[in-house]
Amino acid sequence: MPMAVMKGPRPSAATSGNMAATVLDTCPNNMFAFCLTRFMSTLVLLLFFFLAVCSAHQDFINDSPVSPASRRLLASTCPKMDSKNSSECSKKVVDASQNRCALALLDADFFNDAKVEEIAKGAKELNIPIIRANRKLVASVNGGLHNPSPLVFNPEWSTDKSHYNKSKFNNPSPSGILRPENEEDIAFMSVLELAELIKTKQITSEELTSLFLKRLKRYNAVLEAVITCTEDLAYEQAKEADKLLSQGVYLGPLHGIPYGLKDIISVPHYKTTWGSTSFKNQVLNIEAWVYKRLKSAGAVLVAKLVTGSLAYDDIWFGGRTRNPWNIEEFTTGSSAGPAACTSAGMVPFAIGSETAGSITYPASRCGVTALRPTFGTVGRTGVLSLSESLDKLGPFCRSAADCAVILDAIKGKDPDDHSSRDIPFGDPFSVDITKLTVGYLEDADKEVVNVLESKGVKMVPFKLNYTVDSVQGILNFTMDVDMLAHFDEWQRSGKDDDYEAQDQWPVELCRARVVSAIDYLQAQRARGLLIHEVKESFTVDAFIGNATDWERVCMGNLVGLPVIVVPTGFKMISNPPSTGTRRRTAVNTGIYAPPNHDHIALALAMAYQSATNHHKQRPPIDDLGPNDKIPNPPTVTIPPRRLHLY
Repeated sequence: MPMAVMKGPRPSAATSGNMAATVLDTCPNNMFAFCLTRFMSTLVLLLFFFLAVCSAHQDFINDSPVSPASRRLLASTCPKMDSKNSSECSKKVVDASQNRCALALLDADFFNDAKVEEIAKGAKELNIPIIRANRKLVASVNGGLHNPSPLVFNPEWSTDKSHYNKSKFNNPSPSGILRPENEEDIAFMSVLELAELIKTKQITSEELTSLFLKRLKRYNAVLEAVITCTEDLAYEQAKEADKLLSQGVYLGPLHGIPYGLKDIISVPHYKTTWGSTSFKNQVLNIEAWVYKRLKSAGAVLVAKLVTGSLAYDDIWFGGRTRNPWNIEEFTTGSSAGPAACTSAGMVPFAIGSETAGSITYPASRCGVTALRPTFGTVGRTGVLSLSESLDKLGPFCRSAADCAVILDAIKGKDPDDHSSRDIPFGDPFSVDITKLTVGYLEDADKEVVNVLESKGVKMVPFKLNYTVDSVQGILNFTMDVDMLAHFDEWQRSGKDDDYEAQDQWPVELCRARVVSAIDYLQAQRARGLLIHEVKESFTVDAFIGNATDWERVCMGNLVGLPVIVVPTGFKMISNPPSTGTRRRTAVNTGIYAPPNHDHIALALAMAYQSATNHHKQRPPIDDLGPNDKIPNPPTVTIPPRRLHLY
């Protein structure tokens, strides 16, 4: 889900070169509504002036001080006539002007007057009744949870219909893992390490659940990363996991492991707020597909984590989520809670989402490992929908190996999500990386290149070439129009006036209202060309490059490429306090693979992390350094056994 579509530079509010664009392009984003109102008011005044001129007598036209060309136009439009005919003429002039103005906003003001009149007649008599009937049928409920489009995007490149292998990945079982004495050390163990503690009965799921609930409550006051602690449910699931283990039933590496869900994912009996003031009391008694998968694997849900409002950036109705590595800055991206909570050791892993940057950006900022899988890998039933051809769910973890474990649990066909598929992934734990050819872009992290080369991977300079120069615009058209289709009622009822950041969705969805169906489909055709060109240029098994380059984020999401974000180090923050600080800026890279080859990216990331320890570092959320203070936390009331922060 978008990071913001402004998860990077945005296109202009309108195409320059026409009157509307000239006015709107001079407006800052947060003044869009004001400027649009100003423009329309000016237009109305001009129309009334023209109406007055048209209704005057021919003598006035001849004697007026306007130019000869203007006199000829007015004389031909409203010749000498009686008052009744003059009024009818004036109405036609106003209607034609209004309709031509509307067509200009669609870059379609090339019709003659007769055709403009026919367009208006056809729209009123045919189009509008159909539009209203369809809206009544499918658009009265916001969020896109029901009535998905049958037009399904499939990013598959190969025509080979490989048989789907339902066998699980061959997850490694680390040996010699002992329970640390310090709870902090337990909190930062990997999923596979915690799984070994549970399997060998060195710790119970209930103990782990209690530990992470305490951390969620302790650090949330500063990070603003949790919306709801699902405490009652968590203890219930933890006790069930312990009971099964006592009976000799072990469900796998997620048995009894606590985790968090981004609060766009519905869980029965708990609020699913979408991070928005408009929906902060919403309870959806829908069991999301990804939640079902994790529950069946024995995982324990401890919290619904912050999403930016309506899955846009890191601002939500309760505040703005901070980066644990540098709490004076924010996470960026709408998967703010999953990134911050995983980074701070508040959960062992979390599920977030991406439409355009909301996994890659917050993972990069917060110094965690995260996977944006191939589009269609994880079912989205019960999840807020922004764009049915862009939305993806993926894990935030401490390591690439953990990402593989989570992917193994949540992948597969969701019968209620038309775009989800049973993808024939290889086993990332069994990939022979010495047989791979991996490209590296100019902005690739050189340490990653060197480490992989030392492990036998053939590393080659690489550039991904394509001629499509409107990638960012294609993504905006696709996401914004799809989003508006899912939140039509929200905009029409004026709820967008209550939105937490007025320069975000309210501006984008106003603009989306005047994207024609023709131009939306042309954008999809351009997207198809992009996919073809990227496929032809992708001549390596994977490539390494910056994970937050905005053009690359847009391209990757439009094409459906998987990418794993890997921390590669930490550097001093900009302008540190003179007395010193332990706050840091995370450094990272992305490992990209073709669609359906997530296992290749995972295998390469695991190989890199086997030789480095950047992913094991802990943020300084308790001790920032001499005289470098944690900001005053907001006052938070924590009711017993359940936490709600609004």
